Amino acid sequence: MAFWEYLNPYFLLISLRNFLYDRELLRVERLPLKVISVGNLSCGGTGKTTLTRFLAENLSKKYKLGILLRGYKRSSRGYREVLSQGELKASLDEAGDEAYLLSLVFRGNSRVSVGVCEDRVYGGGVMAQKLGLELLLLDDGFQHRKIYRDLDLVLLKKQDLSDKLLPWGRLREPLSSLKRAQVLVLTYQEVYPFDFALEDKAVFKMYRTRWRLLNWELKEEPLRKELSFICFSGLGFNSQFIEVVKKLGLKVKEFYALPDHYNYRNFKLKEEESYLTTLKDFVKLTPRKNLYVLDFEVEVPGLLDYLNQALKDY
Repeated sequence: MAFWEYLNPYFLLISLRNFLYDRELLRVERLPLKVISVGNLSCGGTGKTTLTRFLAENLSKKYKLGILLRGYKRSSRGYREVLSQGELKASLDEAGDEAYLLSLVFRGNSRVSVGVCEDRVYGGGVMAQKLGLELLLLDDGFQHRKIYRDLDLVLLKKQDLSDKLLPWGRLREPLSSLKRAQVLVLTYQEVYPFDFALEDKAVFKMYRTRWRLLNWELKEEPLRKELSFICFSGLGFNSQFIEVVKKLGLKVKEFYALPDHYNYRNFKLKEEESYLTTLKDFVKLTPRKNLYVLDFEVEVPGLLDYLNQALKDY
């Protein structure tokens, strides 16, 4: 960091808060189960939901698992169960888009539950006791230091390495905060490949692979390169979506980069056009035959072996 960045009031507040936790002057609460935090340094857009989905799909084969989120921009308050052992319990508005998306993905899977709560300690405690969980995935938990975690996974995208702290950039913490993490996951490797290493941290690379087109019923179709799409997304990092679309050779007529967590209440689709978006955006829209989703699978070589061994050791 440049000298003048140390004068940033936001940096001073973050540094003070971390100092108090590091010196155990602020209390950390421990839950009665194993906790993995999936977080980042920036204001969204690193693929946390993607990695959380990947981890839940795989770790739920061995553990009865819960996913706990804050529930950003939801209409409800306090603790809310969104998915209870595979059964959907809340609407999109009540849950928030990310929690609702994960709940739809794992609907019918009795080994996965999803909850939202501003107070992660309270919410995690309720989920552990009520649902008999063995493992909790804390989505966007790196800055939520009040709750003890067995493992901190932090996602980094290439652009984070040259970014600045709020309010002059999009970083919520400086790169030096990575010392708290055990695992670094380098994301968007299929469009922005890069390497990064830090001391003794375990480093893995995340790739989105086997891209596929889903229709309005979320059924897979061949990639339709003859169509000309109007593409849109409301993500924390929209440019990676359009880069993937171009790399796949799909025709793009227009592209709308919308704010993260965009609500789409006044978003109109023209009947004569074909539209392409992400699953996170799709769940907030009324399904129509001219609306398609670009979905994918995830590969993070070596990560699951590392986590299974680490959880066994803990």
